[in-house]
Amino acid sequence: MLKELFDLVKGSAQESVIDNPDVPNEQNNEVVAEATNTVASGLRNVVSGGGLQSLLSLFGSGGQQSGKGLLSNPIVSMMVGHFSEKLMNKYKMGGRQASNVSNSLIPNVIGNLINKTNDPGDTNFSLENLLNSITGGRSSEVVEEQQSTGNAGFNLPDLISQFGGGGGQSGGGGLMDIITKMAQGAQSQQQKNGGGGLMDLIKGFMK
Repeated sequence: MLKELFDLVKGSAQESVIDNPDVPNEQNNEVVAEATNTVASGLRNVVSGGGLQSLLSLFGSGGQQSGKGLLSNPIVSMMVGHFSEKLMNKYKMGGRQASNVSNSLIPNVIGNLINKTNDPGDTNFSLENLLNSITGGRSSEVVEEQQSTGNAGFNLPDLISQFGGGGGQSGGGGLMDIITKMAQGAQSQQQKNGGGGLMDLIKGFMK
């Protein structure tokens, strides 16, 4: 899923990075990799911190939010700020230029990611695959556990609808139990391949 995310970021970066004179051509791939790292780490940090409900709410919008409209979402604005700081500190970009790149690229990437995960015809992207990548497969385990307790039709869309409706129980486990298990999976992934390790994996896609 990380390779697909890198390709998505690269495809979303034409105007904000590739054709942008504020980003030296020799840094294009590095900046794309940094943006991929920002999005992947940001999503994982949200889940590991118990913010699964906020993430599902964002992706459950069905692609109705896009581009600049996503800047008001706290998850997206967090990523924008983090990426902007990286551009200034690591790539020595000016504050205004870094802000312009970040404000353009990150919401564009998230909007495209939302659209793709909500497109049943796009087999490369799904919310379950995304969460499995973030949690090291824990989301599939949660679905299987719910189904084994008699909730045979349980799936991630059901989970989204429960959050949207403020539901409390699903089969044998409450939503807080699901959030906790997903968070533990994300925390385990953080320890397994922290910031440096994740960035090293992403840079491998540049070759």
